[in-house]
Amino acid sequence: MITRRLPRPSVSGPLLPADPSAPAPGARRSFALLVTDVLAPAPVLVVLLLVVGWHSGRVAGVAWAVAAATVSVGIPLAVVIGGVRAGRFTDIHVRVRRQRALPLAVAIACAVLCVVLLGPLGAPRELVVLVATIMAGLATGAAITVWWKVSGHTAVTGAATVILVADYGPRLLLVLVPACLVVWSRIVLRDHTPAQTVVGFLVGAAVSCVLFVPLHH
Repeated sequence: MITRRLPRPSVSGPLLPADPSAPAPGARRSFALLVTDVLAPAPVLVVLLLVVGWHSGRVAGVAWAVAAATVSVGIPLAVVIGGVRAGRFTDIHVRVRRQRALPLAVAIACAVLCVVLLGPLGAPRELVVLVATIMAGLATGAAITVWWKVSGHTAVTGAATVILVADYGPRLLLVLVPACLVVWSRIVLRDHTPAQTVVGFLVGAAVSCVLFVPLHH
């Protein structure tokens, strides 16, 4: 009996299109995760507070910035970590939109508390204005999050870009490089659409232009 061997499909033929919902390849995804973690809102805000604190009052300004960061960033971060351990949130980035209401409410309340306390206690005006800008950005982001999952990561990098340029001049436009990496990482990880990342950046930048730029001096 003679059997006929079927021809193998040609490797050089047309490839099927990639599934847009498939996860990113290993190395690219790992790098995107690293960018998302290192340039997450909490660490970026802490660095921003310290840099603005130094600009506003050198060592004394940094001391005020540490106090502001403890209240406005540390407390909300502790709430998120506790929520993750209790199973209320997916992870430290709170990827599910409907889970973001509590962390945002806590963050806004802590920012309000900071603004109320820092001014009367003698903190540098620039630092008070920065915390007020953070508060306004959080409130704007929370309002949008009710119906659309705007990116908090890119909102913070957008705000940081405007604030650093306002304080240190055009040379700080270099921070657009890590800001673009954040946009890329959020898209690669499928946590946000391109529109959600770009709108987040623009919202953060716009709030900072309206509040921080005219009021920080």
